[in-house]
Order: sequence, then structure tokens, then C-alpha cells
Amino acid sequence: MKRKTSAMTTATDLPSPLRFDLALFPALLALGFIAALIEVARSPDPAMVVQAWTFMACMGGIGIFYLATYAGGLPREERTGYATNVIKAGVVASMFWGIAGMLVGVIIALQLSFPNLFYFPDLPWTNFGRLRPLHTSAVIFAFGGNVLIATSFYVVQRTCKARLFGGSLPWFVFWGYNTFIVLAGTGYLLGVTQAREYAEPEWYADLWLTIVWVGYLATFLGTIVKRKEPHIYVANWFFLAFIATIAVLHIVNNLALPVSLLETKSVSLFSGVQDALIQWWYGHNAVGFFLTAGFLGIMYYFVPKRADRPVYSYRLSIVHFWTLIFIYIWAGPHHLLYTALPDWAQTLGMTFSVILWMPSWGGMINGLMTLSGAWDKLRTDPVLRMLVVSVAFYGMSTFEGPVMSVRTVNALSHYTNWTIGHVHSGALGWVGYVSFGALYCLVPWLWNKKKLYSNALVEWHFWVSTLGIVLYITSMWVAGIMQGLMWRAYNDYGFLEYSFVETVQAMHPYYVIRTIGGLLYLGGVLIMAYNLWRTVRSSETAATEPAVAPLAALEAAQ
Repeated sequence: MKRKTSAMTTATDLPSPLRFDLALFPALLALGFIAALIEVARSPDPAMVVQAWTFMACMGGIGIFYLATYAGGLPREERTGYATNVIKAGVVASMFWGIAGMLVGVIIALQLSFPNLFYFPDLPWTNFGRLRPLHTSAVIFAFGGNVLIATSFYVVQRTCKARLFGGSLPWFVFWGYNTFIVLAGTGYLLGVTQAREYAEPEWYADLWLTIVWVGYLATFLGTIVKRKEPHIYVANWFFLAFIATIAVLHIVNNLALPVSLLETKSVSLFSGVQDALIQWWYGHNAVGFFLTAGFLGIMYYFVPKRADRPVYSYRLSIVHFWTLIFIYIWAGPHHLLYTALPDWAQTLGMTFSVILWMPSWGGMINGLMTLSGAWDKLRTDPVLRMLVVSVAFYGMSTFEGPVMSVRTVNALSHYTNWTIGHVHSGALGWVGYVSFGALYCLVPWLWNKKKLYSNALVEWHFWVSTLGIVLYITSMWVAGIMQGLMWRAYNDYGFLEYSFVETVQAMHPYYVIRTIGGLLYLGGVLIMAYNLWRTVRSSETAATEPAVAPLAALEAAQ
């Protein structure tokens, strides 16, 4: 349990003298730059011209980075030790996109609460219809995606005792993924969208993401293949399932034919109810594998590491993994209850959603019981408290989701703000808190600091953001149930009791409460950003890089 292993001595992977990556990726960047230049010169679509200029700027910027980094030979970091600079960049990007995405969320909450003050008809890019996908993509894919890339790169190296595979490939993955984020976000503001939930970017952005994601899979899988630790720790199983499954989901859901290679618009290869089923097979499993499996990988490393306790049951973690990934993939049709989808498919989705209770709660119990013998640390370690509360939110969300998938409950809840409350209990409580906890752990480790700048600021972050979550989700629960009941209320003559406008008016105070909750949550993130910045600038350095966690310290004996 107490064995210490130097990171620098266990992960000294000298690079191959033949660096194929240093020829391949600059060539790929040059091809991207040329393709964007052709779009600028030939496209009749103004939105495509702006997107092409954006892509050109990104290709040029990444090219300059490669030149500055590798023109003078291999940097020292690539000659010895783990790859840490790319993880540092991921941490910084995570905080930037988190603040940006949550700020946009507050803005659209204000638009719903006070449309007379926050609606600007002469500025179409400020319209709710354009800002809403910007908010969801920024917090899920920009913030969450960068957290997953950074933590997976950190965990796979430490648990495999091997440097990241591919030379400069991890940098290509990082810069390429953030190029996709910039391309998607600017596209939303221009009105460029496929109108597919969680998959709004158009065909050209999807193609670029596919290239980048293949690089991500190669980096992660290649590191596992060349590992020096014979055992593959369970966190890597979850990360690998997330990466591989998202690749399949992304490709199938975005099969489309562009109207023209010089224009933004494309047409899906699917139509009608088949298109809806593919969309929600993707949509629900984006939640299942991007927002669940990936972040469970974070939980299975950072909770035991922070608590300095082994995983409560390693056997249970394996059962959790296999049951979750098998069952989750079938649950998507519960988004299409009471639609043209065949009844058998609707029932299948509902049934597998209810079955998901068992593996989800098995994982929650495993995470919480990892603190056996260390519960007293919750009083003194706010970072561990944040990680543990995230697991509790995971359990709550995975209880509420199956309940809402049952037909009779879904008849009341669907299309209402109850769904918004459910989504944000998982997003703010589970994904947000486990991400914050991981980032609080990573910054002192990566920048070689003794500790965080201020534990008191972590306490403030925890309590301010927790109050924000409580206000947010409770207001949406009340508003959603009220909304559903008003929609189904009939008078004695068989007519609807309330008009749509009356339901909107009734929800106004809850929208205001939701806005206050969002402001509090954003305030907590700003406190965190300041704390991490002061930690990086602190002069109190640790004597050595934190020791690699031996697998025995993460796994239980059973």
C-alpha cells in the first residue's frame, strides 16, 4: 500500500529515431489548410466561407505550434518521463471552455426568464435557438471532452507505466479536438446546424472530428499495448469503451450527403422514424458512454487515489463495466415513447432502461464504499467530498432516469422542464463535480506543487455550487411537473383548461430561480479557476513528482 515508485524511472520510453508522426501531421495540417483555402475562394455560401477562414486559422496556428515545438529537435519532455504538457494544456482548456459554456447557459436562462430584456432581434447570433446548442456543446463536448482527454491521458500512463503512444499524436488529438470545438461553436452562431440533438455540427466538422477521434483511439490503445504493467486497470476499460463506442455512434449518426462540397448543408441518409431511432440511439448513448462511462473511468482512479484506499470491490467494478456497456446501448428508444416507433422497440428501450438501475447503482455503491475506513476525510478534504458527492449524484440521476422511462411517468414528464432538471442533476452534480475533483487533483500533481493554493476556496466552491444545483434542479422539477399537469388538464366540456401561454406564465418564477442557481454554479467555477491559477503560480514546489499509484493501492484483494 505504501510502496513509492518514481514516475521518471518507471516511464522512461526513449522515442524512436524514425518520427513518422512529425511528417504525417504537418502534412495533414497543410492539406486541411489548402482545402479551407479552396472553400474560401470557391464557396457561394457565406457561412461556409466564415467556417473555412476559421479552419484555416486553426490549421495555421497548429502548424506554428508544431514548428515552434519540434524545429529545434525533440523537446526534453519527449526524451524522458511521462507526457505531461499535453495534459496541462487539457486542464487549461477544460477551465476555459467550462467558464465559457456555463456563461452562455446563464445568458440563455436570462433570456427565458426576462425575454423583454435579453432578446435582440437585430443580432441573430444572440438568438436562443443559436445559443442553446452552443451552451450544450460547450459544456458537454468542450469542457467535458477536454476533461476526459486530459484525465484519460494521465490515468493510462500512470496505470500502464508507459509514455503516451504516438510521439506528437497526443498533441494532434488535443489541438484537433479543440479545432472541432471552435468550428462547431462558430457554426452555431452562424446558424449552421444539422438540427440533431448533441450532433449539430455539419458534415465537414464531423469529418474532421472522425480523423481526430481515430488519433485519440490510437493514442490510448497504443499506450495500453506497450504497457509495462501486465494488468489493465478497470479505469482504462471504461475510458476505452467510451472512446471506441463514441466513434461508432458518431459515424453512424452522422452519415449524410452534403448538398455540395462548397456548402454547409447536408442531408441525412436516414429518414422518418428510422432517422429518429438512429438519432436517439446516438443521443442516449452519448450520455451513456461520453457522460457516464468516460467519467466512471475518472471515478475509478481519482476516488481511490484521493482517499488513499483501494476500490471497495474490484470484482464489482468488472461486473459494473460489462453490464453497463451491454445494457446501455439498448435504452435509446425510451426517448421515443408515444411516437411512430413500433411498440416493441419502445418497450425494449423502457425495459433496458429499468434494468440499468442495477449496474448503475452497483457502480455507485462501489464508489461510495471505497471510503470504508476513510469517511473522516470528508470533513477535512473538500476535494474528496466533491468527488464523493458526484458519485451520489450519479446514483440519483441513474435512479430518476429509469423512472422517467416508464410509459406512465414519461407521459407526464416528456417535453417538460422535469427533463431539464433531470439532465442537469446529472450534468452539474455528477459530471461537473467529478470533473472539478479530478482537476483539483491534477493541477498540484502536474505543476509539481505541494498542495492547492487554498482549501478554503474549495469549500466555498463546493457550497456555493451545491446551493446552485439545489436551486436549479428543484425549480425545474416543480416547474416540469406543474407544466405536465397543466398540459393534460381538461375542463368539464372536454377542452384544455390552460393555454400554452398560461403554462409559460406559470413557470416564470421557477425560471428566475433556475437562473439564480446557474449564476451560483458559475460563481463556484470562477472561484475554482482563481484557486487553480494561484496554485500554478505558487512558489511552494513539491520535492518530486507525485508517486505513481501502485495498482495494489487502487484494487481490492477480492
